[in-house]
Amino acid sequence: MKKLFITSLVLWLATFSYAQNNIKYQTPPKSISDLAEASFPSVSFSKDGRYMLILNAPGFESIEQASQPVLGLAGLKFNPSANTLEPESGGTYDGITIKEVATGQTHTLSGLPAGFILNKITWSPDATKFAFGNKTLKGIELWVADLTTFSARKIYNGRLNNAYGRAFQWLPDGSGILGQTISENRGNPPAESMVPSGPVVQQNLGTKTPNRTYQYLLQTPYDEQLMDYYLTSDLRIVNLDGTSKTIYKPGIFKTLDYSPDGNFLLVETIQHPYSYLVPIYNFPYHTIVLDKNGNVAKELNKTPLGDKTPIAFDAVAAGPRSYQWRKDVPATILWVEALDGGNPANKSEFMDAVFTLASPFEGTPRKLYSTKLRYSGINWINADYAIINESSRRTNTAVMTLINPESGAVIKEIANRSSEDTYSNPGRFYTSSDEGGSGTLLTEKSKSKSKTLTVFTTSTGASPQGDRPFIMRWDLLSGKTDTLFKSKAPFYESPVFFNNTGVIYFSRESLEKQPDYFAVNLKTKKETALTNFPDPYPGLQGVEKSQISYKRGDGITLTGTMYLPAGYKKENGPLPVLVWAYPREYKTVEAAGQVKGSPYRFPRISWGSPIYWVTRGYAVIDNADMPIVGTGNNYPNDTFVEQITDNANSLINYVAGLGIGDRKRFAVGGHSYGAFMTANLLAHTNLFAAGLARSGAYNRTLTPFGFQNETRTFWQAPDVYGKMSPFYYADKIKTPLLLIHGIDDDNSGTFPIQSERLYSAIKGFGGTVRLVMLPKEFHGYRSRESILHTLWEQDQWLEKYVKNRKP
Repeated sequence: MKKLFITSLVLWLATFSYAQNNIKYQTPPKSISDLAEASFPSVSFSKDGRYMLILNAPGFESIEQASQPVLGLAGLKFNPSANTLEPESGGTYDGITIKEVATGQTHTLSGLPAGFILNKITWSPDATKFAFGNKTLKGIELWVADLTTFSARKIYNGRLNNAYGRAFQWLPDGSGILGQTISENRGNPPAESMVPSGPVVQQNLGTKTPNRTYQYLLQTPYDEQLMDYYLTSDLRIVNLDGTSKTIYKPGIFKTLDYSPDGNFLLVETIQHPYSYLVPIYNFPYHTIVLDKNGNVAKELNKTPLGDKTPIAFDAVAAGPRSYQWRKDVPATILWVEALDGGNPANKSEFMDAVFTLASPFEGTPRKLYSTKLRYSGINWINADYAIINESSRRTNTAVMTLINPESGAVIKEIANRSSEDTYSNPGRFYTSSDEGGSGTLLTEKSKSKSKTLTVFTTSTGASPQGDRPFIMRWDLLSGKTDTLFKSKAPFYESPVFFNNTGVIYFSRESLEKQPDYFAVNLKTKKETALTNFPDPYPGLQGVEKSQISYKRGDGITLTGTMYLPAGYKKENGPLPVLVWAYPREYKTVEAAGQVKGSPYRFPRISWGSPIYWVTRGYAVIDNADMPIVGTGNNYPNDTFVEQITDNANSLINYVAGLGIGDRKRFAVGGHSYGAFMTANLLAHTNLFAAGLARSGAYNRTLTPFGFQNETRTFWQAPDVYGKMSPFYYADKIKTPLLLIHGIDDDNSGTFPIQSERLYSAIKGFGGTVRLVMLPKEFHGYRSRESILHTLWEQDQWLEKYVKNRKP
């Protein structure tokens, strides 16, 4: 009996060892790894267009760097050692060259420390300097670069607090920096008591308070102590000579925004009581106005905990919200209040009202305007004109109305369009002085005897020919438009700088040529090359790229981008095919059938791209259309499975019909919602030879209060939730499925348990499945080791089950 037990134990352990094969990090074939580790330089222009910064990114983090401690609190994740948000590899640079655009002369920046990592580059008001953070293991240092001397220096010996809110910004007069800094006497983190003081209690007294699924929420009083410790900042003015002083009291600063005249500061601070059910952006907060010395000039509002906002399109918190400055006058506060209580189910002629209050912030606020749809922003022009934006997610409607910002009188409606209709999107407005659209709109002085109001917009330029970015001049009074700049085939050209002084800077790329930057004189049309970057992807030379278009069974036009291996000819025979997609919901057939992307873009390969496999002999269909359409009162998700099946079947028929794809060797893959789509296709069809599913959600009952654009709860639509959950159909998944997930996935709804449970279910029914859990990785993967291993896993799976599929 004892011998039988030992034998059984050995057999069980052997089985377990085979099923759970813990391996070292692997690397993919060289053709893939070379592409993965290539890098593109980035550029940044000064506000006046005089200088161009050419910036080099440091590449992937090492697994050692990614393994630095990460603390998750109130929906945030940050590195407690450095008091900085994680991940923060995007927007960081380890190389910089400064170029004078007019002369072409280049400069290095002296004074930088060894091993510097720049981030948060912020231009001064006069564009002669820029501030930046230097990321170190101990925190973020505050530095300023002076372009009159091309030198940089650290101006504050303490550390910035980059865990929440805006870490720093220039003072309006450019004399210094307003920064959130770590208190010089903060001390050590609070120690957790080993003895609890009592139970953790939550209650609801009859009020409907549905909430979606969130990660990294507070769970204990100790978590609250940690949040106060790490997120609390001093509000400090740091002068350029290195002197500094604190203003106001320490706090957790949600908003810090100077008035246009620089005399006041709009401040929002997070307040107790904290919530264990929602993230920090729903926590209580106070809104006040400080004078420039830090004295309270006006207490505006105390916003309560926002855990009772309905889960519905166009639902917002009740009470005042969206505090901001009027950009066209010295110091006037604007805010919005929901007239329907924040619940679109409450019938009301108007949904929102916009209020203003001018300094000295006394007296009764003035109602400026009431919106029939939900307020979505305002563009300031001058004392006579402003543009109110309102929208409805429920009906996908976007309305722009030109008003008088003093009286609120309507001048004219300038746009009323479907937000799904990308062809009619006028784009974003250019502003006169900003880094991100914070100033008044850029206007043109009238040369006509008739009254005009000319502004400028830029857009990706979606069209039936694909994306063609443009700059448009638009007279808002007459409605007349004309195009100053538009991308021309066979290039993809995108404007990157414009201030209406007669010159546009733009990037140009093609199928064979990586993006470079040019200046064009609008009057003479003369072009000047600003950069000549080397090809980052020599391994893709000869690869054929094309935009494909085909019909779905119900007549909807679908598109995608197809890549074919270098030197491929149809007479060589059909290829294995990798299809990569992400489903999107639409309310109209017309919007679903619009052309997406451009046939002239140079491939830009992220870590998660499928394009790598064109170097391995596959045809790759990237961004394959997966529209889910629900017209009228129909919900798109009511027929989710049927529609993705129709989408996939139409694509396979088209590509196989061209003689390019081998119908028996199609693979499908996706990340997040694309992974969810992949698992559903494998559960409900036999169209594919294999599937790749990264960081997805597979059991919709684990997101019972909605997901993506689904606003119905599980209890309102249980059949929909069940039918859309591939976990419910795990017994039907016999096509080989590779599941990959970051162990620390922080995305709402895609907890790692989603992949773990689907793997267990498929395994239990004898399916072919592999689960790869990546240590220290979030919803998007960061470390070089994890990314290269992910590519290796995908390559191994495709080679075994697709390219070399057994009949």
